[in-house]
Amino acid sequence: MPLNMTKIAFGAQSPATLRAWLEEQAGEARTSTRYLPKRVAEMTGGSLFWIHQHRIVGRSPIVGFEETGTGRHWIRLEPRLIGVRSTPKRAHQGWRYLEEKDAPPDLTGDEADDLEAMPPAMLGELARLGLL
Repeated sequence: MPLNMTKIAFGAQSPATLRAWLEEQAGEARTSTRYLPKRVAEMTGGSLFWIHQHRIVGRSPIVGFEETGTGRHWIRLEPRLIGVRSTPKRAHQGWRYLEEKDAPPDLTGDEADDLEAMPPAMLGELARLGLL
């Protein structure tokens, strides 16, 4: 089973703005990190799960890792956001590993459409109540 990671969607106003940023990247999206994961070999086929407002909101498949030339590393991603069942997750700095067994499942097409139609405040309240 591939290993995944979580990362805060820093600067994203909403999951929709995160999706828009990812989709406007040509070929692949990149985000940087100071340290290369020690378990990088296990991450082939894994995903980066995005955290927004203390909830995992989606994932982007990991393409690979690359040095930036400035002592940092790129996390190379497919330029898409796959909706997942929203799951509470504490904020953290940098990234953290996420085992496949602990990863939230992908949303079906109908679920994703329904959730995107809801106002963000309502989604947040429903998630807080444990109804999503």
